[in-house]
Amino acid sequence: MCLSFNAVTVLCALLIEAGFGYPVSLLDRIKHPVMWMGALIESLDSQLNHSSMQEAKRRRNGWVALGLLLAGTVLPAIAVQYIVLQLPGPIALIVLACLASTLIAQRSLYEQVAAVADALNAGGLGAGRKAVAEIVGRDTRALDEAGVARSAIESLAENFSDGVVAPSFWGVLLGLPGMVAYKAINTADSMIGHRTPRHEAFGQAPAKVDDVVNLPASRLAALWIALAAWFHDDADVRGALVTVRKDAHRHRSPNAGWPEAAMAGALSVKLSGPRAYHGALTEEGWIGEGREDVSAADIRRALGVYKTACTLHIFALGGLAFLIALI
Repeated sequence: MCLSFNAVTVLCALLIEAGFGYPVSLLDRIKHPVMWMGALIESLDSQLNHSSMQEAKRRRNGWVALGLLLAGTVLPAIAVQYIVLQLPGPIALIVLACLASTLIAQRSLYEQVAAVADALNAGGLGAGRKAVAEIVGRDTRALDEAGVARSAIESLAENFSDGVVAPSFWGVLLGLPGMVAYKAINTADSMIGHRTPRHEAFGQAPAKVDDVVNLPASRLAALWIALAAWFHDDADVRGALVTVRKDAHRHRSPNAGWPEAAMAGALSVKLSGPRAYHGALTEEGWIGEGREDVSAADIRRALGVYKTACTLHIFALGGLAFLIALI
């Protein structure tokens, strides 16, 4: 397929997902494509990753598992795309856009993060901890209100890159199979890419590949967040750009620090910092030089910047599709 068709397909997918999200009826009946990927990853993990294996073998098996995961997800996507493209052009576009929309998370991300702010306001700290535990992997039981709010904002910034910009990027380049491949890699990294005793070796493959496939989108996401700050009186575009330059590298991830730094600078708050994973405290560096006392109000400010960043992303993609069509 040509890039212009891919770009229009992804643009339509973004608009469909922003307007409707993933239908609850489908979630109840057939679950979600990422859940299917997760089930396959769990199966591969249980079969190819045993404590009795030597570390070198577990590392090799991690690469084997990633290859099997990609084969089991991308090959069906190629077949589906080929079949759909046999339909008349407008129908093929609509069908592919609907399928692609399931691999984007604009609306659901907004709703999940907004739920944390709502929980803090309505139910206090306990409710906030419970709500943020649904979207982050760290231990949330000991978080204070600022820690809950920071966690929500960090998740919003990072997942803007992972859940919106990155699948769009790979969709434009490689069509539906590219989006599926990206989501498979990203889901594998989120499930087995952690440095725990079980996954230290086995999870190296998805962790390394995820770092590569997220590199372009993380930089682009930081740019959209910084530019979005220009449209908000309570956000700072210069602060976003300066913080990216100074602090993006402080994050343990080579990619997540970019959108998080942009959001921290835009809101004039501190993000990241020490946190606990699986009962162990990690000394993460602070990102940003603003306030530490982050609150539910700051989550809502972040959501405003996020909505504008999504809008900029959509308009940019529309412009890209138009330019490619002219060439």
